Amino acid sequence: MSNRALGRATLARQSLLSRSDLSALDMIEHLCGLQAQAPAPPYFALWARLRRFRADTLSDLVENRAVVRIVAMRGTVFALSASDALSFRPLAQPLLDRDLHTNTQHRSSLDGIDLDALAAAGRELVRDEPRTQSQMRPLLEQRFPGRDGAALAHGVRGLVPMVQVPPRGLWGRSGQPALATLESWVGRPLSAAPSIDTMLLRYLAAFGPASARDAQAWSGLTRLGEVLDRLRPRLRVFAGESGPELFDLPDAPRPDPNTPAPVRILAPFDNVLLSHADRGRLVDDDVRKKIFTQNGIVKPAVLVNGRVAAFTTTVVEKSRAVLEVEPLATIAKTHRAAIEAEGRRLLKFAHPEATDRVVRFTGSIRGGLALSGREEADSVLRDGA
Repeated sequence: MSNRALGRATLARQSLLSRSDLSALDMIEHLCGLQAQAPAPPYFALWARLRRFRADTLSDLVENRAVVRIVAMRGTVFALSASDALSFRPLAQPLLDRDLHTNTQHRSSLDGIDLDALAAAGRELVRDEPRTQSQMRPLLEQRFPGRDGAALAHGVRGLVPMVQVPPRGLWGRSGQPALATLESWVGRPLSAAPSIDTMLLRYLAAFGPASARDAQAWSGLTRLGEVLDRLRPRLRVFAGESGPELFDLPDAPRPDPNTPAPVRILAPFDNVLLSHADRGRLVDDDVRKKIFTQNGIVKPAVLVNGRVAAFTTTVVEKSRAVLEVEPLATIAKTHRAAIEAEGRRLLKFAHPEATDRVVRFTGSIRGGLALSGREEADSVLRDGA
């Protein structure tokens, strides 16, 4: 399969070729969760994929405990359905255990500690009420004299499945991440026998076709080639453009590579850009280096004809909201108009209170129009109240 064919297949499964009528909860489950290091990205990820998505829909799911914010795949925070969290979090435990011994910041302070006792202490501290890590640190230091409180709290984060409780993760609200155990928060126990086979089949449904290395990049787990070999009789196998075998569900969508792909503005940290070892299906390597910053930020990317071609920055001043678009590749004038229209819709979703909404290109558009002075002013698309 060519990278273009892989890109179209992935975009189809991500509802980025056409927006979906699924519910927000069903989309979250289909996507195996949403990247959620910060509170806002899950909202923008759903906006890009769903028709008629309202921010308060996801806020209600978080408040009603149907969706939880929890450390899972790759050791980062995801917004997962409560049901998926109860099975995905135990499957992620090996990588979190590994982190306790490899984390350069905290491993020396955790060396030789009784991990069972640390986990029990963490559970006890949040038994009666949620606590932030900063609140837990001095209490943990009292129980483990001579140990660094930040390292102890990090250890609890890895050892005990804990959710970030509201108001963290609610639209338009904020707060430090206060933690409660997953089981106590959702009122159900962790899955006693979570299935890695089922997890990988779910991954292929949302991100396939994919190689074993791709699945490992998505999950943070190792030795997944053995699992895919076990599943091979149930899968289709393709040769990828860059070499490795690509596994897929037999009946999963694989559109014609020439299927039109509309402009889409992705969320910051959008998981579609983070879930493959080989990201060539959606982004060129030189462009990727401008989207992924050295301090771990993944900028909001703009997809043009199925590939990352720009990123955006939003500036809000009083009643004025501006979406600045920085091109990273050649963008034709016709695509520029589509970016402006999608950007205006995004600003209306994110800043409904703004009376002046502006989409503006910065820098230059190679192969098309260089924007400056009067030309830049003419490229601005405004959307009044």
